[in-house]
Amino acid sequence: MQDAPITRDAASSGVRVVAVVVTYNRAELLESCLDALAAQDRRPDAVVVVDNASTDASGSVADAHPIGADVVHLHENVGGAGGFATGIARALEQHRADWVWLMDDDTIPRPGALAALTDAIDASPARLSVLSSRAVWTDGRAHPMNLPRLRVGASAQERADAQAAGGYPIRTASYVSVLLRAEDVRRLGLPHADYFIWSDDFEHTGRLLRRGRGIHVPASVVEHRTKVFANAQASPGDRFYFDVRNRLWALTRTRSFTLWERAMYGGSTVRGWLRQLVRHPELARVGARGLRDALRGGPRPGAQVLDQDPGAASSIARVERSAGR
Repeated sequence: MQDAPITRDAASSGVRVVAVVVTYNRAELLESCLDALAAQDRRPDAVVVVDNASTDASGSVADAHPIGADVVHLHENVGGAGGFATGIARALEQHRADWVWLMDDDTIPRPGALAALTDAIDASPARLSVLSSRAVWTDGRAHPMNLPRLRVGASAQERADAQAAGGYPIRTASYVSVLLRAEDVRRLGLPHADYFIWSDDFEHTGRLLRRGRGIHVPASVVEHRTKVFANAQASPGDRFYFDVRNRLWALTRTRSFTLWERAMYGGSTVRGWLRQLVRHPELARVGARGLRDALRGGPRPGAQVLDQDPGAASSIARVERSAGR
C-alpha cells in the first residue's frame, strides 16, 4: 500500500480520540486509571476497556465506572498483546476512531496528558503517525521501562518539525500512553496478538514509524505505577522466554525495521541478554526455549489467538484483512 503523504494535519479538535485500556487483575489501579481519563482537560471521545479474563473485580470496576466505557470481557487471558489487538480493533470498528490512545491499567495520565498530545498534532508541520507521552514513576523520575527509542539519523528537517510540535523524533514507543493514527493502523495492521507480553509495542510502533513520523511529547505526562522502579528485564524470570522469542520475531520475521536497524537493535539486545545470563544463569534454559520457538515459526494470526472469543477474533480478522495481512 502507498504511504500517506507528509502534510500538516487539520486541527485535532474535530477528531475522535478513543482510549484503549487493557486490564488484568488490578481493580484498584484500573479505577484510578479510569478516574484519570475522566479528569482529562481534553477527554477521550470514547473509552474501550479490555478485561483480560480477570479473576478479581477488574471487570466489574470497568462496567460500573461513570466514564461509561465499552468493556470487552475476554474468556481467556491473551496478554497485553492480545488485549491491545482486541481493543484497537474495537476502537476502529465500533467507535470510528481517528486516533487510538493506548495504556495499561497501571497508567495514570495527568490531567493535561491527552491535550498535550493533541496540541502537538496541531502544532506539527508534518503529518504524524505516533506520539508518545513521558512516563514517570510514583516519585517523578522518568520510568526506565518506557523510554522511547530516538530516531537515529533523523534529518535536520525532521528534528525541526518535531521541535515545532514540542517534541523530538522517535523510532519506537511503549504502549504506556501512546497515540496512534487510526488511518495508519488500518493500512498497516494491528499488533501481533501472539506476542502475549513484551516487544508487541516495539514491533508495532516500529512498523508504523518505518516510513511514518513519530514524536515524543514531554509535556504529556503519565504516571506508571509499577511495583518497583526498574525496566521490564530487571528480574524477568520465566518471562525471559517472551523477551527472547518476541524480539527475534520482531527483528527477523517482520519488515518493521531496515537491515541496519535490525543489526543495531539486535546487537544491543544480545548484549542485554548476555548481561542477564551473567547475573541469572538459570535463565539460560528459559531463553533457549524462546530461541527454539522463534526459529520454529512466526506468530499465529490474531484471530487464531483469540479463538475463545469469536467476536473479538472476527473484528481482528476484518481489520487485518483490510490491511492486507
